[in-house]
Amino acid sequence: QVQLVESGGGLVQYGGSLRLSCAASGRFSMYTMGWYRQAPGKQRELVAEVTSGGRIMYGESMKGRFTISRDNAKNTIFLQMNSLKPEDTAVYYCNLNTISGLYWGQGTQVTVSS
Repeated sequence: QVQLVESGGGLVQYGGSLRLSCAASGRFSMYTMGWYRQAPGKQRELVAEVTSGGRIMYGESMKGRFTISRDNAKNTIFLQMNSLKPEDTAVYYCNLNTISGLYWGQGTQVTVSS
């Protein structure tokens, strides 16, 4: 069974930084992995994703502030978030996109105070 375990969320002040991690059970280097987020009352949105070949896509409001990376040897992806804003407050979910379906982590809360 696929398991995705996120860590690194928390409370940070405006302009601060956080680094999220997502460890996957098993080897998934051949699949796209990414981060999504969902704020209260809003739809889940793409934060960033990275394909097996290293192609990266960011959500529009994250460009220039967030950096996604992956360590295939450790089956882990990371999200470095800089210059955080209160509007970045949300639950951040790790995502794995395989041929058998989509998998999600349990989510980690990120709260940015003004």
